[in-house]
Amino acid sequence: MVKYSRQRSCILSDLQSRYDHPTADMVYDSVRQKQPNISLGTVYRNLAQLVESGQILKITTGIGPDRFDGQTHEHIHFVCTECGDVVDMDYIPKERLSEEAAKGFDGKIEGYHLQFYGRCKKCQCGSKNLS
Repeated sequence: MVKYSRQRSCILSDLQSRYDHPTADMVYDSVRQKQPNISLGTVYRNLAQLVESGQILKITTGIGPDRFDGQTHEHIHFVCTECGDVVDMDYIPKERLSEEAAKGFDGKIEGYHLQFYGRCKKCQCGSKNLS
């Protein structure tokens, strides 16, 4: 069991109140407004502990730095390959996805982590203006 920390509690509260999937640096900038003496190293350590305890999600996109999500229920992310934004997508029921994935698979599926990649509306509109 991890000992209570005011700083970790502040980081968790910050992440649970937002839906923009921030980087560690973005969390640091936000939390520093409430905890001016917090260090970037402390934010990184606490993010790692919160991920390990399952209280937050770490989203590794392969595009830029890892992102973090305070919403831990099963849901799908869309990652923009141009700007790197991560956006929540409408939920597809676990049963439907699991049933499809289980076809021809001998194991038992208990969950999933799914990300779609492409260009977000903002990036699509921006590239049309450049043409």
